[in-house]
Amino acid sequence: MTEETENSLLDNVIQQGQMLIQRGNFSVASVLLNELLLDNPGHIEGLYCLAVCQRKQMKYPEALATIEQMIAKAPDHGRAHQEKGYIYQAMDESPKAIASLEMAVELNPALFGSWEALIKEPTYAKRQEAQQHLDWLSTLPPELVSVASLINQKKLYQAEQLCRQFLKSHPRNTEAMRLLAELGSKFHILDDAEFLLASCLEFDPDFRRARLDYVNILQKRQKFHKALEQAQILLKTDPDNVYFQSSLGNAQQAVGDFEGAISTFKRILKSTPDNHQIHLIHGHALKTMGRVDDAVASYQGSYGVKPDYGDAFWSLANLKTYRFSAEERQQMRDQEASAATSLDDRVHLCFALGKDLEDSECFEEAFSYYARGNALRNDQDRFDRKSIDVGLDTQKSQFDAAFFKSREGVGCAAPDPIFIVGLPRAGSTLLEQILSSHSQVDGTMELSNIIGLSHQLNGRKLDQDNPLYPGNLKEIPSEVLTKMGENYIEDTRYHRQGAAFFIDKMPNNFRHIALIQLILPNAKIIDARRHPLSCCFSGFKQLFGEGQQFSYALDDIGHYYHSYVEVMDHWDRELPGRILRVQYEDVIGDLETQVRRILDYCGLPFEQACLDFHKSKRAVRTPSSEQVRQPIYKSGMDQWENFESFLDPLKKALGPALTNYR
Repeated sequence: MTEETENSLLDNVIQQGQMLIQRGNFSVASVLLNELLLDNPGHIEGLYCLAVCQRKQMKYPEALATIEQMIAKAPDHGRAHQEKGYIYQAMDESPKAIASLEMAVELNPALFGSWEALIKEPTYAKRQEAQQHLDWLSTLPPELVSVASLINQKKLYQAEQLCRQFLKSHPRNTEAMRLLAELGSKFHILDDAEFLLASCLEFDPDFRRARLDYVNILQKRQKFHKALEQAQILLKTDPDNVYFQSSLGNAQQAVGDFEGAISTFKRILKSTPDNHQIHLIHGHALKTMGRVDDAVASYQGSYGVKPDYGDAFWSLANLKTYRFSAEERQQMRDQEASAATSLDDRVHLCFALGKDLEDSECFEEAFSYYARGNALRNDQDRFDRKSIDVGLDTQKSQFDAAFFKSREGVGCAAPDPIFIVGLPRAGSTLLEQILSSHSQVDGTMELSNIIGLSHQLNGRKLDQDNPLYPGNLKEIPSEVLTKMGENYIEDTRYHRQGAAFFIDKMPNNFRHIALIQLILPNAKIIDARRHPLSCCFSGFKQLFGEGQQFSYALDDIGHYYHSYVEVMDHWDRELPGRILRVQYEDVIGDLETQVRRILDYCGLPFEQACLDFHKSKRAVRTPSSEQVRQPIYKSGMDQWENFESFLDPLKKALGPALTNYR
């Protein structure tokens, strides 16, 4: 029996169970669902239907046990938390019901039943807000409520199909346009999302929800000054709205106005001192400015408001220099072990505990927490190894010296960009700090332009075995490639401060060397490389914000490093001298020699400031922000050795790259 046939049979059983429940035949439904679960333990819909059935029969302890089993398998399932809330309501346990229902609407704001149940709770402090949200949902066509629900269930392709179908009949429905833009964002088609939201606001300039989304999309596209403009417009419509104030603060921070952002966050905290999220982002702004003591106080204020707020503890650990107190350690352990702690908070707590235990030289227990945190995150955000392999294999098989010889003269001739590529935690921030200390070089940030262009070129191609990009680079006319390069130079201009050159430090751009070569043939490319075990384990114990899904399993990160070495070897053969490889260990061992080598490659004269990079006052936004404000030190180079007994899966996945990486 094929997997598809088996799934179809299971779906039929679920439908039968649902019909029996609707007809009130609970005992028959229970038998049917229990039989299904006996053969398919952990079946999500089977567990959900059985819990509903048990609640209807007033078997509340059994229903709770069933729904907890489901939540353990699918912690982000909104309807599961809704059902848990219903069970607690039936048991007259109001506080627990409210907590479950709030979790349900946090995961899926389109759940009518949860909002209605919250409104019925006489002790619920946010009944008015719940009523407003329910009223707003009630104004939406049923199709759009379904779209919103599908998005929150991560059924994105179904949601897009339904939304587009609705828009054909209602082409000016602004909520449908907003939802389609949200889908565009999730598909990483950010230019489409931006266009849809701009059009939406032309039709309805007072649609504040769409304008807030517009600010967020502009931020993602790194159009920070435009995002700031829109955030200011939004705030004028409701100056006391905390969400709009927060949006302004984030926009100020993005354009480099950190003092303005800090001032905005302080104003918010003055009116809402119990806002744990604002304490956190206030801390981030302070950290970026190098005000570490103030950042620590803000992070502590965040977990003081929300004791299980894992992100606050992780932000402290991520300073790399902070050491937890005994009380903080116990709080982290207690909250991580609590069943009430959300999955996301638990992930952050695991990484924070791992860092604290590593600092205390409790390496075995530290690894257990790192492994647990990574496993939880990996379950949330599966790494699509195959699509990356296909893209890299295509570049190796279809883009060689002869191909680029035939494209000589194509692309934008500007020599301005200096790309720093490689893996995260390979020393790219250090190289950026060194180069940006030069008077002729602007440091920027991890620019998303090349990755955004690659998503645009791939479109919504669903067949991961045969993606459009990068193979379609061969079909793009010369004048279009040149225009792409010119657009890149223009779109990145507002990140610059007027120097002749600027840095684009997006590590994963190593996957797009063919694109860079075609549109910017005179750009410099520096390959920041580090010992595979040192680099990979450093990535494994780092909880990234987004975009590094390969780092949450040792075999995945090892495979990724191996693939990176192979494709960079390809470029060394086909484009000799084009890319400068800089070994992190060599920089640590002999800074001046490597600095002079890098400057020679970039065609820049030597400047002492590049050796004194740690004295630079520029804002640094990556996890290495505190390390690059210190002189070169060697203490962190071989930390992986303390965990070597756990790294066999990594070594196996690295294969030849374990030794042939220079």
